[in-house]
Amino acid sequence: MSVEALFNPRSIALVGATDKSGWSVSTLLNLRTHGFSGPVHLVNPRGGVVHGSPAFRSLTEIPSPVDLAYVMVPTAAVLGVLKEGAKLGIGCYVVLTAGFGEAGAEGARMEAEIAGFARENGLTILGPNGNGYINAAADVTPYGLPIPEPLLRGSVGVVLQSGALASSVLGFAQARNVGISLLTSMGNESVVTVTDVVDYLVDDPATRVIALFLETIRNPAEFSRVARRALAAGKPIVALKIGRSRLASHTAQAHTGALVGDDDVIDAAMRQLGVIRVRSLEDLIITSGLLAATGPLPGRRVGVVTPSGGASEIIADRAEDEGLELPPFSAATVERLAGIVPSFGTVQNPLDVTGYVLVDRTLLGRALETVTADPGIDLVMLLSEPPRIAPADPAPVLAMYEASARRIAESPVPVVVVSNVLTDVTEFGRQVQRETGFPYVMGGIEHGLTALGAAVRWSEAHRRALTGGGPAGRTVAGASRGAPEGAHGVWAEHRAAALLAAAGLPVVPSETAADEAAAVAAAERFGYPVVLKAAAEGLGHKSDIGGVRLGLSGPEEVRQAYREVVAAARAHAPDAGVLVQPQRGGGIELLAGVVRDPAWGLTLAVGLGGVWVEVLRDAALRVLPVDAAEVRRALSELRGAALLDGARGTEPADLDAVADVVAGIAAFAESLGDDLESLEINPLLVTGSRVEALDALITWRPPPS
Repeated sequence: MSVEALFNPRSIALVGATDKSGWSVSTLLNLRTHGFSGPVHLVNPRGGVVHGSPAFRSLTEIPSPVDLAYVMVPTAAVLGVLKEGAKLGIGCYVVLTAGFGEAGAEGARMEAEIAGFARENGLTILGPNGNGYINAAADVTPYGLPIPEPLLRGSVGVVLQSGALASSVLGFAQARNVGISLLTSMGNESVVTVTDVVDYLVDDPATRVIALFLETIRNPAEFSRVARRALAAGKPIVALKIGRSRLASHTAQAHTGALVGDDDVIDAAMRQLGVIRVRSLEDLIITSGLLAATGPLPGRRVGVVTPSGGASEIIADRAEDEGLELPPFSAATVERLAGIVPSFGTVQNPLDVTGYVLVDRTLLGRALETVTADPGIDLVMLLSEPPRIAPADPAPVLAMYEASARRIAESPVPVVVVSNVLTDVTEFGRQVQRETGFPYVMGGIEHGLTALGAAVRWSEAHRRALTGGGPAGRTVAGASRGAPEGAHGVWAEHRAAALLAAAGLPVVPSETAADEAAAVAAAERFGYPVVLKAAAEGLGHKSDIGGVRLGLSGPEEVRQAYREVVAAARAHAPDAGVLVQPQRGGGIELLAGVVRDPAWGLTLAVGLGGVWVEVLRDAALRVLPVDAAEVRRALSELRGAALLDGARGTEPADLDAVADVVAGIAAFAESLGDDLESLEINPLLVTGSRVEALDALITWRPPPS
């Protein structure tokens, strides 16, 4: 299969061409008006004249080689076209025809037949049920819908799992002056998949950014592979993935399952892979346009230059939302700006140069030049936009924008430009940008700051990938390989904790007690106070059934607690016993759990634990494997992260120690193999540098039926 050949044919046959089809009319018009220089052959079983040109009755009648067949015949006739084309050596096809897997069982059968024939004969097929593609970089446009004018050529590759949205995406990209290298409508992906196209775009010299609209991620392992390739190559992937509704818990026994919804896992996976996830088509295009213009950005310290005080306040608020820093200007910068900004202005970051720009047309540019030289700034955000309406004499406007463009090009740090609101770039605005070199302008402060925050985070992920800071597995001392013999069902704390301890993970000491005397003896060995817990196979949430007693300070309390715990537990598990542990106090309770996602595999959830799990649902997710550095980043994402820093005078947690233990738990979960459904430690008590599992639960997958 050759995706390269699919997107770069030298000759094309439109099979099923007819004057009665708008698809046929549009496809031929697109090829003829957007630069395709090769022959376009029309094929209609009746022959005759189609679209004003002679038509062949079949592919066999075409006297010269065909590189790409664009198929628009009825559903049942598609396979016949492929068989004819394969005999003639035609390797690439776009199948516009619908009525396959999306239409029911019979359609799915025909689609499977087509896919099987393609695999057997090495055919490359885009579709079925897709509109085709626009290779703007190579002037190849076998695309079944009208292409809005002008077709802007640029460096954003767009891959869509929705044909209906393609025209809207194209139109909005044009409205924001964002040029595309390739746009493809995937259809049913029976042969060529999204990841195949992304693979192509990673190697495509005309593409700098890859924009995806995803309804589903069909193969997470392949998606991960191509995403890592793109990140290492410095080509950002910006993705709008729809379908964010939370589905049922994967594992009823563990809290972790309730924290890990399908979309949460996709979010975590994309973050780890350096994929920028956006929430709207506008952000998809605006963010892609920014990164196509700037490439990686050097840091998150932003200097802001605007002619508006109100805009400065909005920018300050949104910058904080996005984790961007607006540091004070250096003393030298303040001194220089004081000589530039009118006396009624205030020199600070964000900088409002005031409405005096209407009097002094050089004011904004001189202020920009000063701010870009500040040593404490990584990049500068300039509030400006192309003009909308052409004046009678455009020369002064062109000169002003040319001067600004020159300052931006000569800046020692990147300058990103954003307009106040999201409006279309007019034809005159495009002319000004084209003739003066004025850079890409993000549409509106809201979308612009969203894009800038995403670009900075991607840049950090890209740098980590280049320095080898990506997620990696680790070895845990004493960890077993595969599940223990006979592992099945739910392992409550007494068995789960023993397995963790055998792997070298820190677990609170405990002893089982068969009677009251044994419980008291264990308590005496640990020293008071102690905790008593119910212990039985399959017994998950002990506290829900009254199976836990805390803070026991003497023998009589232990005896009474033993009787109460056994009575409560044996109502649910006749063979229940009791576990005795030393009481631990203070510290911060975390949850560290691993659950198997049906698509992405084992997924780590780390967050506030104990009784706060259900109440706050404050957890960060990561798809395994992870290393300690990735766990540190996950901990920093928690809403309650300040608790770990020692809020209100409490002892701060040793985050390196926490990250090491959690990474070890994750690696141990991986070592248990495919039989593991979930492993949860709740709470994982953190007291300074001491990190200790106080409770654990393991659920094993049922054997295949």
